[in-house]
Amino acid sequence: MPQIISISPSIFQMSLPSHHPSPNLLGKSLHELTEIALSFGLKRFAGAQLARWLYPSRAVSFEQMSNISASVRAMLGEKFRVGRQESREVAISRDGTKKYLFETADGNFIESVYIPDNERHTLCISSQAGCRMGCRFCMTARMGFRGQLSAGEIVNQIMSVAEAEQLTNIVYMGMGEPLDNVDNVLRSIEIMTASWGFAWSPTRITLSTIGVLPSLERFLNECKVNLAVSLHSPFDGERTKLMPMQKAYPIGKVLEVLKSYDWRGQRRLTFEYILFEGVNDRREDINELIKLLKGLECRVNLIRFHAIPDSDLRGVSAEKLSWFNGELNSAGIRTTTRSSRGEDILAACGLLATSNHPTL
Repeated sequence: MPQIISISPSIFQMSLPSHHPSPNLLGKSLHELTEIALSFGLKRFAGAQLARWLYPSRAVSFEQMSNISASVRAMLGEKFRVGRQESREVAISRDGTKKYLFETADGNFIESVYIPDNERHTLCISSQAGCRMGCRFCMTARMGFRGQLSAGEIVNQIMSVAEAEQLTNIVYMGMGEPLDNVDNVLRSIEIMTASWGFAWSPTRITLSTIGVLPSLERFLNECKVNLAVSLHSPFDGERTKLMPMQKAYPIGKVLEVLKSYDWRGQRRLTFEYILFEGVNDRREDINELIKLLKGLECRVNLIRFHAIPDSDLRGVSAEKLSWFNGELNSAGIRTTTRSSRGEDILAACGLLATSNHPTL
């Protein structure tokens, strides 16, 4: 049986959202922190001190910022909060996957999933509470849109799981469409990759999107992290049935943008493809995929469908999954199959949802 652990708010000072009027420092850039320091009459380098305490040192209170004077710490505490928040609940799968529940400042709930795999320790993070993309195969879509996460709330997930120091990879594949919250997502990526932040290599981070335009162009131009595009059908009609936002962001237009970008180098492009029985698992789907992806330096990641209630969609057999994989690889398209993790705690792909009240 999966284990559910409720957490009392005792680790972080002012860790739970309290609708406090004071803004958070967590999520602010070096430039913003420097402007705050200057507004207090401090030297410019104090902004870098704040950044080091917030990000590499992961401070949870102003009292920990020992190289900043007590009087300045007191002034900061009067106008700002650090902004760290611990999780409210943790569910632990039989396979070691862990799902964390966080509360947002506006009272919504989001989930993050920690996935251990030998030397690889991945955290799947959320960018929105709920989602407005309406994909038929996703439980998050059934929640509807509840709200945007701030850059601080995105980064807090990475900093506040028990495995924070072990993490090797981050994937923006949790609740929400990241490019529907592009400003805050790009701010969080800057914090993750900047020398004054966590100084992670962009190659350790992957963002998943259905292909929101023109946010996709901003993403490609303003950061260097990996990209995963939710494809799921090479045919416009079928893709629209699965993903209604195909009407607003046609895959043909998305591919035009992707094919105009130079993918040489370390940045990786992946197309995610959930296989549905009798929908997108046919020979004609394979042939159309080959034509669609021709000329792109990319890979395809096949995903097993995790059934959701009251859905007429069905996953394919292991044999069909293997056949589809082999046919694409034989055609020269590098194809892998994603292993399913955390299904018993509803942490697998497409199952994240917080419609029920947490067990507090």
